[in-house]
Amino acid sequence: MTSTFPNVSISTERLVLRPFEEPDIQSFADMMNDELVTAWTSVPQPYTEAHARSWITELAPAERTEGRGIVFAVTEFLTQRLVGIVHLRNTDWRVRSSEISYVIAPWARGEGYASEAALITAQWLFNDQKFERLELRTPADNTASQQVAQKIGCISEGVLRGAWIARARTDDGEWTEVRTDLIVWSLLPEDIEGVGDQLPGGFTSYGDWN
Repeated sequence: MTSTFPNVSISTERLVLRPFEEPDIQSFADMMNDELVTAWTSVPQPYTEAHARSWITELAPAERTEGRGIVFAVTEFLTQRLVGIVHLRNTDWRVRSSEISYVIAPWARGEGYASEAALITAQWLFNDQKFERLELRTPADNTASQQVAQKIGCISEGVLRGAWIARARTDDGEWTEVRTDLIVWSLLPEDIEGVGDQLPGGFTSYGDWN
């Protein structure tokens, strides 16, 4: 029997992390076409509505049901507007470890949403799911993602040299692939003690999200 994460929603005072729904398709496609997303991720470009529909209706749900991880749509609590995505993947159920990645929509950057969403996911993973390790890998030049890792208490473990292909604009405006290093970060349950004080409202987990 394959181990899987429960189908849940997690909330903070400002955010709700929930499964993706079909009404998210257009907003998700718009978010994934942002230049910084193109630069630092491996998603197809241009990212079409068909790509978004496939991800939301098929690929993301399969991450959970097939035991690889779980995908959360990150939304504003008050407006329900799509803020971003948090993805737990490469889950090892025996070791009780998983890897986290995240993307924040351009309009929502600078509000602390990435660190808030990542931290609440880590708290849920450690406290509710009894995991023992969370890993994060950031491209060497992606300082914004590195700041999120530091803010939530991650410890830098080293560098994977030449382990990632980023994308950069050429002089004529086209995208080209550029090999870069990855910084490996880890987070253990004891690393987030006190960090959660940034989220005084705590979080709530709702099972069997519909």
